[in-house]
Amino acid sequence: MKISQGAPGAKILAFGHYQPSNVVTNDDLAKTLDTNDEWIQSRVGIKERRIAPPSETEIDLAVQAGGKALAASGLSSADIDLVIVATCTLETQIPNAAGRVAARLGIDAPGAFDVNTACSGFCYALAVANDAIRAGSATNVLVIGTEKFSPWLDWNDRATSVIFADGAGAAVVGPSDTPGIGPVVWGSDGDRSDAIIIKDRNSFLHQEGQTVFRWATTALHPVARQACERAGVDPADLAAFVPHQANLRIIEAIARKIGADNAVIARDIVLAGNTSAASIPMALSRMIERGEVRSGGLALLFGFGAGLTYAGQVIEIP
Repeated sequence: MKISQGAPGAKILAFGHYQPSNVVTNDDLAKTLDTNDEWIQSRVGIKERRIAPPSETEIDLAVQAGGKALAASGLSSADIDLVIVATCTLETQIPNAAGRVAARLGIDAPGAFDVNTACSGFCYALAVANDAIRAGSATNVLVIGTEKFSPWLDWNDRATSVIFADGAGAAVVGPSDTPGIGPVVWGSDGDRSDAIIIKDRNSFLHQEGQTVFRWATTALHPVARQACERAGVDPADLAAFVPHQANLRIIEAIARKIGADNAVIARDIVLAGNTSAASIPMALSRMIERGEVRSGGLALLFGFGAGLTYAGQVIEIP
């Protein structure tokens, strides 16, 4: 049996993102909820978020973000042979998102599958793409995080409806002579999986906010530091730290504890809300678009959330 050899490394060629046009501010929510702008900002750091109309699905969001990433990469749809979509908000489980997104983008007969680890999903999917290219199972991979949380929220529940939002982010990953994606550090705590849960299709998202906050601010910074160590990178040398956009206080606590003193910290949550698997690629794509980070710099991506799951890796910014 002949075993195929893959590339020496893999790297991200380009990012893309997409948000629905409908902006919902804290003041908008205060019209129907017992809340206000100060209350929301002081607890989660969010000023506004984007909510898709009923006619715009999570597949539509993914196609927009994936198309932008593909265009920015300089590759064509014919160059992509694997599509991975990270999402936890599909209306139906069959068919999967990846095959439908690939068809809409004109990608012919790729490998196509979904990943559901909720808020850590993009980092899980990116790790699989990296390994597939290095093993020779794929040449170029389109990785997308897409979420439409709005149908899964009880809009009378201020504990969740002020936090979650809709959007998509994507990356094109290709072969490289040197590694541009570091080793992934990932794991889970299934004993606390009910901290964030949707019981069934007739239920809304429920989150034990204080449980998740304590876990994120006390248990996760050693994992983030380990991702740097496995990549041989000192956190002080990071150009950017792009964690899951869960809560501004969580983001700043983890950044402080890992010592990312010189890094630009992603704070996309302020204007985008929590978009779960979409939050990391969307945040970094927007940072690149605004010129906040330089090409070739190192960024730590770190996802965590429902499951409870976590994953992170250091990447070279395209």
